[in-house]
Amino acid sequence: MAATARAVALAPGLIHHPGYLDAGARANLAREVAAALALAPPVTPRMPRTGRPFSVRMTNCGALGWVSDEAGYRYQPHHPETGAPWPEIPPTALAAWAALSGYPAPPEACLVNLYAPGARMGLHQDRDEIDRAAPVLSLSLGSPALFRYGGLRRGDPTRSVRLQPGDAVVIGGPARLIFHGIDRILAPEADLLGPADALLPGFLPSGGRCNLTLRRVNPPRGAAPP
Repeated sequence: MAATARAVALAPGLIHHPGYLDAGARANLAREVAAALALAPPVTPRMPRTGRPFSVRMTNCGALGWVSDEAGYRYQPHHPETGAPWPEIPPTALAAWAALSGYPAPPEACLVNLYAPGARMGLHQDRDEIDRAAPVLSLSLGSPALFRYGGLRRGDPTRSVRLQPGDAVVIGGPARLIFHGIDRILAPEADLLGPADALLPGFLPSGGRCNLTLRRVNPPRGAAPP
């Protein structure tokens, strides 16, 4: 599972780990995600107030899950449709957090995003967490994607980088509140195609992408909020 290429600092606090998950680790993670999706079926989130649907389908693992609907953005301990608690965070994702986050407490939430080939995610900040001393960790499965990132203001200049299956990205420190998003899903490359297409049948369309975003929502017990 060790990184196959040297980590790249895209900006202070924004660290790209190309090929962090090898083929075996990607297969393990895809199996773990498939089991979680069977317990917590993906839903289509909606924008607050307008009710406009996202192009990405989502579910969660962990003690808390991030949801979005007409009432707003929030974390909650149960699935918005089934009412059941979220399944546990996949062990492969937890191991990546322990190795890459540099944070002394485990994540509380693991957002699972399922991108069909035409889906995207507009520029946004991850700011619904109380504990912003903890980084956000992203893990990629399936097809590559064009990841766009900017600064702390929406109008700041942006750059983009291709994320391949198995890549990990840490968003922390001075980059914790940068604007970032996914411009588009790219055609898979045969030699780098991840296992997600084969192992997430019924959940991920052919040529789609699965992204896991691990987050710490609350400060560890005894720690003061930042």
